[in-house]
Amino acid sequence: MRTDRQIIHMDQDAFFVSVEVRKNPELRGKPVIIGSLSDRGVVTSCSYEARKFGIHAAMPARMARMLCPHGVWVRGNMDEYSKASHEITEILKENVPLIEKASIDEHFIDMTGMDKHFGTLKYARELRVRVMKETALPISFGLSVNKTVSKMATNECKPNGELNIEKPVVQPFLNPLSIRKIPGLGEKSFIKLSDMGIRRIYELAQVHPEYMNSILGKNGIGLLQKAKGIDDSPIIPYHEQKSIGTQSTFKNDSIDLTSINHLLTAMVMDLAFELRQQHKQTACITVTIRYSTREDVTKQASIPYTALDAPLITKAKELFRQAYQKRLLIRLVGIRLSNLVNGFEQIDLYAGSEQQYSLCQAMDRIRRRFGPDAIKPASVINLDI
Repeated sequence: MRTDRQIIHMDQDAFFVSVEVRKNPELRGKPVIIGSLSDRGVVTSCSYEARKFGIHAAMPARMARMLCPHGVWVRGNMDEYSKASHEITEILKENVPLIEKASIDEHFIDMTGMDKHFGTLKYARELRVRVMKETALPISFGLSVNKTVSKMATNECKPNGELNIEKPVVQPFLNPLSIRKIPGLGEKSFIKLSDMGIRRIYELAQVHPEYMNSILGKNGIGLLQKAKGIDDSPIIPYHEQKSIGTQSTFKNDSIDLTSINHLLTAMVMDLAFELRQQHKQTACITVTIRYSTREDVTKQASIPYTALDAPLITKAKELFRQAYQKRLLIRLVGIRLSNLVNGFEQIDLYAGSEQQYSLCQAMDRIRRRFGPDAIKPASVINLDI
């Protein structure tokens, strides 16, 4: 792994709010809050003006109303946010050699070696201007020697900023920052380190590796490396984003559409659970059927980013109806979820269905405790096809 890498991290500023402002410029400069106003609702995103009142994502709506009674609430539209995300990704893909889509609103770009042909910082600035010009959406970037430092640089210069952290100043840049700003540092680890008196990155960087391993295990060693500005993780090319899928071959060829639809429900629920366990979202679903004649038919659809059961089940059944046109016996059905990005909580809280989100969370807790087969739809318990 080269030590002189050139990694750009590009992150949209208050992405969902920015999309709403693009649609309705009258919202510009106002404390905009995206989410549900119901008593059980939560804040899903908010403008920087709203953040000045202490509002943040996942905050209960009731508390947000108390902190900012004059806030402008917007329900939000996941379909529009997904489309805007694809707009940005396409622009970046056309202009850089290697790109990773880290989440719906952030990308890593590897420009290592390209600095011999042109200045990476100059190119990053030009790329940022191009994205803003073509999408009318604000974006910030950090440039540094690896993914961790470039992401932290972006976080320090937002909103509407840019920051270049060259190799000689990586440690001086990191040292005074709170350990909370290290990507991947969870709340439990933060509390444990804080109780030990470790609150700044400089203090964390001095801890002996064996001691970090004893208190936080393998994760502790990773955090220690990040505190020292070390991160060898590669850029994962966007077109190689992993997909997950499953298929079921029937004991006997079947035309029992009711049972097949029940099976599709169970298959989607299993895949969606796996997505949530990986903290990922999907933006593409594919359904395949194989007739008794061995002919395969595949139908695919792009969807708003989600990891919720309900919208995926609905789309899977719709694609199955489109695929099943010959009225022949079916031998196999398969489902694949692709175009995966990180961020289950980040996005599905914004999807407009607190009930669906809460149900999935409750079911996931039971599955994690008692196993993935602990909960199944009643319709598939005795399914035999």
